[in-house]
Amino acid sequence: MTSRVLAAALALIAASCAPAPIPGDTPARPVQSLSSSECAARGGTMTPVGRMQTMQCVVTYGDAGKACTDGGQCQGDCRAQPDATLREGQSARGVCQATSNRFGCFTTIKGGKAEATLCID
Repeated sequence: MTSRVLAAALALIAASCAPAPIPGDTPARPVQSLSSSECAARGGTMTPVGRMQTMQCVVTYGDAGKACTDGGQCQGDCRAQPDATLREGQSARGVCQATSNRFGCFTTIKGGKAEATLCID
């Protein structure tokens, strides 16, 4: 019984690390894992990202920079401006993220409130 609970918990944790899909993508092929020809066909550019500088498809979102209070209003996440100093839980407005690149430090805005700042390398 304990091993089933542990396996279920690990599966949920692994699923939470999956990249956010780009509207119109098929769930089985996240944009980050596309070949260079598939990436170009979707309007993306193969770019070295993260600490390991792995090549991934990075797509620019059409609503980049639009004011928002939640990721549901954006193609990607709703993020605080880089120069904003927000505390977790503080009321906030943000802007729609510019690209599908998931690396860097950012504060996500959900339901008009700042989430904890994350740094993904």
